[in-house]
Amino acid sequence: MRPLLLTFRQCTVRAYLVRLPTYRGHGDYGAFVAFSFGLLRIATIVFAGLLAAAGVPERARAQSQPFQTSVPSAILMDAESHSVLFEKNADQLISPASLAKIMTAEIVFRELKEGRLTLDKTFTVSENAWRRGGAMAGGSAMFAALHSTIRLEDLLRGLIIQSGNDAAIVIAEGISGTEETFAGLMNRRAAELGFDKMTFRNSWGKYDPEEKVTARQMAMLADHVIRTYPEYYHFFGEKEFTWNKIRQVNRNPLLFMDLGADGLKTGNVGDSGYGLVGSAVENGQRLIVVVMGAKTARERADEARKLLSWGLRSFESKIVFEPGAEIGAAQVYGGAKRSVPLVADGPVKLLVPRGSAERLIAQIVYQGPLMAPVARGATVAKLRIMRGKTLALEAPLQAAESVENGTLSQRAMDAGLELGLGLFRKYVLKN
Repeated sequence: MRPLLLTFRQCTVRAYLVRLPTYRGHGDYGAFVAFSFGLLRIATIVFAGLLAAAGVPERARAQSQPFQTSVPSAILMDAESHSVLFEKNADQLISPASLAKIMTAEIVFRELKEGRLTLDKTFTVSENAWRRGGAMAGGSAMFAALHSTIRLEDLLRGLIIQSGNDAAIVIAEGISGTEETFAGLMNRRAAELGFDKMTFRNSWGKYDPEEKVTARQMAMLADHVIRTYPEYYHFFGEKEFTWNKIRQVNRNPLLFMDLGADGLKTGNVGDSGYGLVGSAVENGQRLIVVVMGAKTARERADEARKLLSWGLRSFESKIVFEPGAEIGAAQVYGGAKRSVPLVADGPVKLLVPRGSAERLIAQIVYQGPLMAPVARGATVAKLRIMRGKTLALEAPLQAAESVENGTLSQRAMDAGLELGLGLFRKYVLKN
């Protein structure tokens, strides 16, 4: 087995506002001495940095990814490690179409899990839901009858299996009163989950120029649903549903391929093309795939299948850092210690191409220096591992120990160091 080549770089995003402590009386001399030593330390760091930079060759151009896809936007992610195996324009904003129903389902699952709803709860089909989302509107529908009452369990099947627009509107009105209010709930929930690039204007994916998502965050949403609601995720894998004597098969083509697929949803709207969020499990490994912007339903199915097949056969799991291993350190301002070691909350795993000796670039990124005091276990940074141009992994890092406030002289020295580094960046590095 070939070794994993990991080049480590620490990247600190610094704040330029430096707080200089105020001293009075006999403390002025001590502060001056500390400040002077701080400036001397700056000079040493700058000189060493310039020497190192002189011997570092220009970074080689990242190799292109071995897999190519015809769709404009795509991502393939390992569910356990969140390793990104492939991405193409994964952060491009695209209309989700019926992929928006995954967020609608997430809200319903949450209401069920927290006991505010039950699967036996019934909702009434309004004229709005019947006219705008029913068969007469020309889109996908579960064929819910006007003014009928439907159990939530059946509405979920209509929403997920049949991609019923009428089911989505009935759910939105039943939970929030109006579609607009429910869309606001979807946006708040997306923000709570950290999906800052998702914007929803309706529950069913009707085209709206302001309704946008990205492939990356749709993959993360799918992962969240799978992990958080295992008791309800099975709805996404059911292959057919009959309602009002009309049998419809699940619109997700992956379910009918020999891939181990068990979800999630498809979508199609106007110029945004055909999209799919899918997931498959093989030998205990779960992958999540998102393709968006395909020209046809056939292209959507083929590209998603090829991505999953390639990912399942071409990668193997590697442990980059064992549980509890010190991954790096973050600088601390005004503390009893000048830095704090960083650890992850478990093993850091990464999927890499089988038999590859590919070089990976690891970075620790944080807003720094950290301000003392720093509490043990606080999330203060994140680890980013790049494979070529692909962000292969991003994981939060915690402080491995506490750092208390430092003495007055320690804070003065830190102030001098930060001031000098700020001036160096401003007048030397920018010129």
